[in-house]
Amino acid sequence: MDVDAYVTAHRPEWDRLAVLLARRRWTGEEVDEAVALYERAATHLSVVRSTSPDPALVARLSTLVARARTAITGSAGPSWRDVTRFATVGFAVALAASWRWWLTTLTLSAVVMVAVGTWVARSPDVASAILPPAETRRLVEEDFASYYSSNPASSFAARVWTNNAWIAAVCLVTGVLILPVLWVLLQNVVNVGIAGGILAANGRADLFFGLITPHGLLELTALFVAAGAGLRLGWSWIDPGPLSRSESLARQGRTTVGIALGVAVLLLVSGVIEAFVTPSGLPTAARIGIGVLAEAGFVAYVLWGVVLVRRHGSTAPALADLGTDRRGAALPAAG
Repeated sequence: MDVDAYVTAHRPEWDRLAVLLARRRWTGEEVDEAVALYERAATHLSVVRSTSPDPALVARLSTLVARARTAITGSAGPSWRDVTRFATVGFAVALAASWRWWLTTLTLSAVVMVAVGTWVARSPDVASAILPPAETRRLVEEDFASYYSSNPASSFAARVWTNNAWIAAVCLVTGVLILPVLWVLLQNVVNVGIAGGILAANGRADLFFGLITPHGLLELTALFVAAGAGLRLGWSWIDPGPLSRSESLARQGRTTVGIALGVAVLLLVSGVIEAFVTPSGLPTAARIGIGVLAEAGFVAYVLWGVVLVRRHGSTAPALADLGTDRRGAALPAAG
């Protein structure tokens, strides 16, 4: 193919399309013209790519076609309206709609935590088998309290948030497999129970609850929400209901992504409390009060989600899903 002749023949169309793209508003006739020129330019780009080694020409046509595609089809970018809708409606509805999953996870985890802690506290042999006496003494007298002030508050908050966000992400991402979520959850619950049991066995239950409660209420709740959402994602594949498995997984997956964003915010709040409030010089009652207040705020937010679910009835799940313009197209299928 004679590239120069091809460019000469079609340059007026490319220039005309560039002129249209430079305008802010189009008439009806110009819209039709722009669509036709875009389709031709896309064809020209395909031809040039397959026959011409000229990178400048390919780059020019690629840019032109990309601009035309954006102008004609539109581009959906995130906006403050989306953020506000997610914060005030989407996450609240997702929490309220999946409350059975994360509240059951929370309840069972709390039972296991208390059971492990009680067992360790009342069984000296078990406690000594888990941790030698010297290490137990160091944990009770130094390590447990100093952990929260071992680094500058800002860097400590970032490290705590990153670690907890990673655990939550594992619960959410591997939810479709179910077993990894249960394993991660069990590890964290047992570790908290063991630490509490060891401190209680050595007469420092007050230290344990005084340091763990301010941030732990919201932090553990967020992790249980993540685990519950992950398990529900796995169940949407096992029992898709009236939908196909792929449709059920896709719908729940979109909701799970929203829950993941909300959990990240909860963990950020708990991380700030853990870094700035837990090791502070405030009285224990004040520190615990801040933690209780943060947890009460979460409960109030969930109750707001319940109100929304009851108000919208059967259409409520759509409030926690992406808008129809962001879900992607679904291909028709026979049968």
